[in-house]
Amino acid sequence: MASHASAKKSIRKTEKQKSINTSRMSRIKTFVKKLDSLLINNGKPEEIKDSFSKMQKELMRGAAKKVIHKNTANRKISRMAAKVKAALSRNS
Repeated sequence: MASHASAKKSIRKTEKQKSINTSRMSRIKTFVKKLDSLLINNGKPEEIKDSFSKMQKELMRGAAKKVIHKNTANRKISRMAAKVKAALSRNS
């Protein structure tokens, strides 16, 4: 167990940051799952577009906060954009 004050503070900071990062990652996953379920269940085009923009915003926010890597966020956005494009062309 930590005996120095600085080590104790470091442990507190780490625990706090871990909970923040966990919640951010959970939020990102939720937005991705919502969009995925809309695509699978043939949601309305307006809902799909809205959900995609929200998911994109959350992924880029996660990348900015260094919860996920920037390239990972871009890759996920790119793949979802292709799925959205295909779904919208099917619905039209």
